[in-house]
Amino acid sequence: MLKVFNEAVMITGFVFVMMLIIEYFNVYTSGAWLQKLKKRQWTQYLVAGILGALPGCLGSYAVVAMYTHRLLTLGAVVAAMIATSGDEAFVMLALIPQQMLLLTVLLFGIGIVAGALTDFLMRKRARIPIGKYHEFKLHQGDSCQCLPHGHILEQWKKLTPFRTTLTVVLVLFSLAVASGEIGPSEWNWVRVSILVVSGVALFIVATVPDHFLQEHLWQHVALKHAPRIFAWTFGTLLLMHFLLENLHYGNLIQDNIWIVLLLAGIIGLIPESGPHLIFVTLFASGTIPFSILLTSSIVQDGHGMLPVLADSRRAFVVIKGINLLVGLAVGAAGLMLGF
Repeated sequence: MLKVFNEAVMITGFVFVMMLIIEYFNVYTSGAWLQKLKKRQWTQYLVAGILGALPGCLGSYAVVAMYTHRLLTLGAVVAAMIATSGDEAFVMLALIPQQMLLLTVLLFGIGIVAGALTDFLMRKRARIPIGKYHEFKLHQGDSCQCLPHGHILEQWKKLTPFRTTLTVVLVLFSLAVASGEIGPSEWNWVRVSILVVSGVALFIVATVPDHFLQEHLWQHVALKHAPRIFAWTFGTLLLMHFLLENLHYGNLIQDNIWIVLLLAGIIGLIPESGPHLIFVTLFASGTIPFSILLTSSIVQDGHGMLPVLADSRRAFVVIKGINLLVGLAVGAAGLMLGF
């Protein structure tokens, strides 16, 4: 139980610091990646695929925002949602870094092809409306003087509980990783990487203005994402530990591999970061082949589709249906080819 808890803390901590950094640069650039695209579809697919491939859900949110403002086609949204792994990308980076990089490249390529085919086959239907008010925003008009010269010391003299809490948490997490209490038991590139990104996150927390820290780092990342990520991670790892120790499910999965493939696609339909961790954990333990992880990754999209579900159930069903078909087709081909 303690080993599972420590692993969940390590994964959650790594996800947490990476999300702090991405949130920082997203606001620091004032949402520069939301600039108007040239009216060339292949450019849209490439940009949407790149945004989707970014770890976390911010890139997917940006794609949805551009689609609601009629800057992207439906195929571009399909490309982004296939390319994205949501918050699970951070988890895979911590658990299976080499396979995660390969998976990201494959998802990006499959997403581009699927997006182009979607627009070609649907043509005039490629712009299914997602609501009529277009209220979704991603830091529009937001800006941050993220290095307020002459005010950093003043901020520390008038220390807020938000900055204190985040600083203490990051310092304790870094010390635990450095001592081997959490994460790798010996010095390797994984431990060094975690400490480097933790140091960057600590610098961000120590220097950003109070308003930015409270509104973005505390309320958005610390309160909204971190508890949910830990709950899903710990719950999934605990479940996998129980199954591995008591039920000996490995042969059961191998004997019903096609049913597992179908389940991977169906569970991927859930617009939530978390359920996909089941297949990440199974793959990391060597229980399922890469093709099933690929299917799950193609169909699931973290929280990326939640704004779509809120505004248009029709568009949600169409996009998720396309991704399910693509995911099952690619996974079936992979199983038949033996990977």
